[in-house]
Amino acid sequence: MDAGDAISENGNCDRPHSALIFLGTGCSSAVPNAMCLINPSDPPCKVCFQSLNTPPERNPNYRCNTSLLIDYCPSAGEHKYILIDVGKTFREQVLRWFTFHKIPQIDSIVLTHEHADAVLGLDDIRAVQPFSPVNDIEPTPIFLNQHAMESLEVKFPYLVQRKLKAGQEVRRVAQLDWKIIENDCKSPFVASGLEIVPLPVMHGEDYICLGFAFGKNSKVAYISDISRFIEETELYISKRGGQQLDLLILDTLYKNNSHNTHFCFPQTLEAIKRLEPKRAYLIGMTHEFDHHKDNEFLQDWSKREGIPVQLAHDGLRIPIYL
Repeated sequence: MDAGDAISENGNCDRPHSALIFLGTGCSSAVPNAMCLINPSDPPCKVCFQSLNTPPERNPNYRCNTSLLIDYCPSAGEHKYILIDVGKTFREQVLRWFTFHKIPQIDSIVLTHEHADAVLGLDDIRAVQPFSPVNDIEPTPIFLNQHAMESLEVKFPYLVQRKLKAGQEVRRVAQLDWKIIENDCKSPFVASGLEIVPLPVMHGEDYICLGFAFGKNSKVAYISDISRFIEETELYISKRGGQQLDLLILDTLYKNNSHNTHFCFPQTLEAIKRLEPKRAYLIGMTHEFDHHKDNEFLQDWSKREGIPVQLAHDGLRIPIYL
């Protein structure tokens, strides 16, 4: 089932349908690259300089840190908002895309890993929680692996702290309910009613990062940071393993080069050919990618290979029946 099948031909919903909202599709340094603007090359970087005269909401080459919002609708009129990753640009994403798509709250959070571009916006979660000067609110569940938990205890001790120490003043901070998940395709968990399967992948040969698979009716996999597939994970989401994906969202950092901790364009396209999803969107791009030009290339590639693939962009919303 393709994403478009979530909506009937006359435009009315014929069943409870959900949506995927791309809050960010860029690399850790985001796009535009700051150095291209403060110390421009000759000629200047066309992709980055576009940001000086085109508002971000009309500029698909303006990319915040990778992040996906799942607007999960288990029944008609019911919405659960599940956020994957809370990076350095989270506040900007809230101001731009929560307002545009009318997102009222976050019901749960899922983390791929504990690098800066996935977690440094956690302090700003309080901005999307009910106000309480004494933190007397229901905490937001946050799902992460043990390594990420240990790292965040150091990065954000005040968010992890369970009780105030004697004499410690109350300060308003994000209220989070930390839940440990396994690096294992065989250990699914449930976030706000949606079953999610962890997809462990290598993010450099010394580091395991998580992607996530979800959806009973339309199968989706989201993998934002990968340099190599673990065999079990690749089999789990591949057509040859009997789990053909309806939608694959996959990392691609550089257009022409290689990288030790990320897929780049050639590796991404080879992986898509191996996995054979019904459709794929690419995320995590640097300023080497020009949205319109590279999607023209991908249009030709898609016709040749029989798999529709394109670059995602910030703010993109895809209706889907999960």
